[in-house]
Amino acid sequence: MIRLALALVLTAPLTAPLTAPLTAQTHGPSIPHGRVVAERVWSQALGIRKGIVVYLPPSYDAAPLRRYPVAYYLHGHSGSETDWTTSGRLGDVMDSLAARGAPEMIVVMPDGDDGWWTTWNALGDAECARLHREGAGNEPAATYCVPWPKYDEWVARDLVARVDSAYRTIPAREHRAVAGLSMGGYGAVTLALRYDDVFCAAASHSGVLAPLLGMPPGSGPAPTVETLNVDSLRARWPSWLQRSLGLAFGRLDTFGWVARDPGRMARRARERGAHLPPLHVDVGIDDPFLEENRAFVREARRLGIAVAYVEHPGKHDWPYWRAHVGESLAWLAERIGRP
Repeated sequence: MIRLALALVLTAPLTAPLTAPLTAQTHGPSIPHGRVVAERVWSQALGIRKGIVVYLPPSYDAAPLRRYPVAYYLHGHSGSETDWTTSGRLGDVMDSLAARGAPEMIVVMPDGDDGWWTTWNALGDAECARLHREGAGNEPAATYCVPWPKYDEWVARDLVARVDSAYRTIPAREHRAVAGLSMGGYGAVTLALRYDDVFCAAASHSGVLAPLLGMPPGSGPAPTVETLNVDSLRARWPSWLQRSLGLAFGRLDTFGWVARDPGRMARRARERGAHLPPLHVDVGIDDPFLEENRAFVREARRLGIAVAYVEHPGKHDWPYWRAHVGESLAWLAERIGRP
């Protein structure tokens, strides 16, 4: 079943839906279960302790000498480290995949605030505190507004080092991957492109993969060098996203936006001779980021990046992500879980 689903993903045309999605097993005989643990981890890059949730596979406690590949799963905007296990049922899906014969993995889910999984264009402490007073964030301002907003280094350096020291991982890039949804899809792709010494593959569900195009449908043609300015860029986004994007990408000029654009990051990665990670990308046909995903996939493939791309029926919501998280987990397991 797993290999059939993977073959469908890898060979599907640009708009073909994937049938029989891999989801949590809810009927039939009991299957072995992994366990989920939570802890707070110090991040030198952020200057604060952050929460993480870790899924340990069914055999982890019974096989004390065994080591495991690791997949890092990133949450979306306004989300938290608990989203994938609560709303996404990731633990149940992983148990089902293991029962079907997929390679077992440790899955780590960190808290990334609304930081876009990147180093911000400015420190923004005062602005972050103001946004928090206006309702941003789902935790106290003391932990939501970090001293040093380097969210990419938090994951790729601090968190990976902590996980490799605290759990029985296989500490090599060939056995490490990153995935995410929406803002987390952006983070997964850009982390894999920038930190190719850390991650060997990435997956994005409904990712913000062409932020220069914006979110609102019908927001006009893609900006050119002549028309690119920070006001027009921010106008392509709803007000509740403009605020965090302004902090992360830049409020005064377009340089930060261009530097953080995934397509341009892919181009720079190829130019510097980096490992170009294979990507799994999916999006709903009623998702506001559909055209963003199509534009990024075209550019990535033009640059020679292997992209398994699928469009499914669905929207930008948890029913969609819950239905398809098993596909990215199985796809990544095949890449990082084999000897």
